[in-house]
Amino acid sequence: MNEHLAALQAWVAKEGLDLAYISDPININYYTGFFQDPEERITALIVTPDNEPFLFTPQLTIEEVKKAGWPYQVFGYLDHEDPFAIMANHIKAVTANPTKWAIEKDNLAVFKFEALMKQFPDATFPVDASRFVENQRLIKTPSEIKQMEAAGAQADRAFQAGFNAIKAGATEQEVAAEIDYAMMKEGVMHMSFGTIVQAGVDAANPHGEPMGTKLQPNELVLFDLGTDNHGYMSDATRTVAFGQVTGKPREIFDVCLEANLTAMAAVKPGLKASELDKIARDIITKAGYGDYFNHRLGHGIGMSTHEFPSIMEGNDMLLQPGMCFSIEPGIYVPGVAGVRIEDCVHVTETGCEPFTHTSKEFTVING
Repeated sequence: MNEHLAALQAWVAKEGLDLAYISDPININYYTGFFQDPEERITALIVTPDNEPFLFTPQLTIEEVKKAGWPYQVFGYLDHEDPFAIMANHIKAVTANPTKWAIEKDNLAVFKFEALMKQFPDATFPVDASRFVENQRLIKTPSEIKQMEAAGAQADRAFQAGFNAIKAGATEQEVAAEIDYAMMKEGVMHMSFGTIVQAGVDAANPHGEPMGTKLQPNELVLFDLGTDNHGYMSDATRTVAFGQVTGKPREIFDVCLEANLTAMAAVKPGLKASELDKIARDIITKAGYGDYFNHRLGHGIGMSTHEFPSIMEGNDMLLQPGMCFSIEPGIYVPGVAGVRIEDCVHVTETGCEPFTHTSKEFTVING
């Protein structure tokens, strides 16, 4: 049994639970090495204190589960069958009358919860598995960090593809498509989220999508992208100049870069997440742009692009070695410009190391 799954089983026993019902596809991947979004179908990992765990999936994915290396039993159902009735029979075969359950309250849809209750009317839910799983995933192992480093290297190559695509008259959508195509050609079939390219004033919308806006010389271009490397994500943002950029847009860039570099230099074990957010935010506020930095400094990253913890005001969690999160100050002035500079990092014993290494200094691309 792998270390992640063994820890989950030990937690189930410690909490005095009869079973844990894991339904989030990403968490199932974390524990089993098998990933597939079941969409409207049912996939679940069942973990009890004393028995081998088992997977329950649609019949059509059973061979994929085996190919993924899952060493324990997997049971399936056909589309015309009642999955919860069939799964209940398999659960009762290993624990006759489970009454104390842990479910992922962040994930389990109401209709699925009600279907489970129909099969197990005496079930209670004294603890939330979501909280245990997010804390377990919080500290990455050395092997996980290697996967994320590889994803970061892919993101660096994606940035270069985007920079190479900058030219007058090219649309944001065309440049984003060039990035995705370049990555697919090297075998990266999934970006971690929709590639973002925003030119000029469009970048003042913090999470806008690429549009038909044409790139024009002498404006900033924002790239926010990441890749999925065997289930581990990268996420980074660079803002570059297409031609000569001066005045307020250049000033905004310089302030944002200072906030990013200062925050990255401040990371160390024992620092509060809220303190790190404040370090970057104070720089932006002092420069007069505090009202235009309208999101948290960062988010956790790993098998999800956004996961626990949030690096923000009010979160006094202490940073620990192995934590992975983004540092992404942004300044978004409507009608003027938007700048975001982001790296995801992992905390070391003495500081932090970024997963991406594309230069963040003010870079001019003439196209």
